[in-house]
Amino acid sequence: MIEIIRPGPLTTIQDLGRPGMAALGVGPSGAADRRSAALANRLVGNENTAACLETTYGGLSVRFTRLARVAVTGAPCPITRDGRDEAMNAPFTVHSGQTVTLGRPASGLRSYLAVRGGIGVEPVLGSRSTDVLSGVGPPALAAGTRLPIGADSASWATVEVAPVAPPPRGELELRVVPGPRDDWFTPETRELLTSARYTVTADSNRVGARLDGPALTWNRHEELPSEGTVTGAIQVPPSGLPVIFLADHPVTGGYPVLGVLVSDDIPVAAQATPGQSIRFRRYSVRR
Repeated sequence: MIEIIRPGPLTTIQDLGRPGMAALGVGPSGAADRRSAALANRLVGNENTAACLETTYGGLSVRFTRLARVAVTGAPCPITRDGRDEAMNAPFTVHSGQTVTLGRPASGLRSYLAVRGGIGVEPVLGSRSTDVLSGVGPPALAAGTRLPIGADSASWATVEVAPVAPPPRGELELRVVPGPRDDWFTPETRELLTSARYTVTADSNRVGARLDGPALTWNRHEELPSEGTVTGAIQVPPSGLPVIFLADHPVTGGYPVLGVLVSDDIPVAAQATPGQSIRFRRYSVRR
């Protein structure tokens, strides 16, 4: 078992989510930074479907009641095992009774703690992920929560350390493809999206990264019927301040989507911290 001593600001259980259920009104959820979650599982020799812990801004402290193999990836943060320092992106062994603590990240927002075998809570609709918008899945973790270690291990990993560049502290550049509702904006407004600087606000969460900056005004005034949305969509509400949809975004939306991030940049957006600057760069799709 794993016992949560301190959950930090927000710690949830995440795996690859619930894809393909939007027709039932169920969003995809899953790890916000899927790349980092996948690496954590790979380092401890788990199946890629195994569940791990996603913690926001560190502060997580967990006690193990059995021998375990553990790895921490994502936003780089200080890691201690009973007061002894451990390294990011490298598996280490935790003995029964020992406590692993994650400090505040030096850059980035979300860190991932994987244990060999995965987090063995019961799946809900085929996934162990917590969806903070719909409430589907296990609740956010609290002090005293006890979690079973599962059996989602594969072959033992042969990598002892993964050289991973940390999330940048400075301005982020995110690639975006236009549409599907860019016709709701003038050419000048479409150009503004890729020329202006935006700032991530403190209202951001797993649902979306809310941005502050120049308003992107609509050039149409009729009501847009609700339509399906995807992770990485840049939706523009009536305020004109864009929102980047992340893992727990709603399955439908009634505001126009000006553009969509390329898939490889979604994990970058998921690691953006409040106050960090973002610039969008138009990405041309080769046919």
